Amino acid sequence: MPCVPFSRAGALVAILTMATAVVVPLPASAQGADPPYESQLLRLSEILGALHYLRPLCGADEDDQMWRKQMEELIAAEEPSERRRARLTDRFNLGYSSFASVYRTCTPAAVAAVDRYQREGVRIARDITARYGR
Repeated sequence: MPCVPFSRAGALVAILTMATAVVVPLPASAQGADPPYESQLLRLSEILGALHYLRPLCGADEDDQMWRKQMEELIAAEEPSERRRARLTDRFNLGYSSFASVYRTCTPAAVAAVDRYQREGVRIARDITARYGR
């Protein structure tokens, strides 16, 4: 089964890279508070986990750790508290395990999920960057 074209995956990686560079960390006085984009960031974490499982399953030519690395960069840029780090990691793992429990081979439904998740990830990353960037 052919994988989803790299162009959309490349766009998501580029936007995530830009987002991690421009999102302003919370000031020290607000470190205990969640940022206003927390729900979007949690969803993006889940999407990255799903892509980490699905892209290699469907024969993507990219580094099979690319999506995990993107998640690590996102966490590093956020400098989250241990509680937030755990929530972000849990959502990444949920995205991964949700598909790992269903798909053992690439199917048309898996390809459609990759396409849908990449589009949603691009939208979320652009929105976070546009609304909360420096």
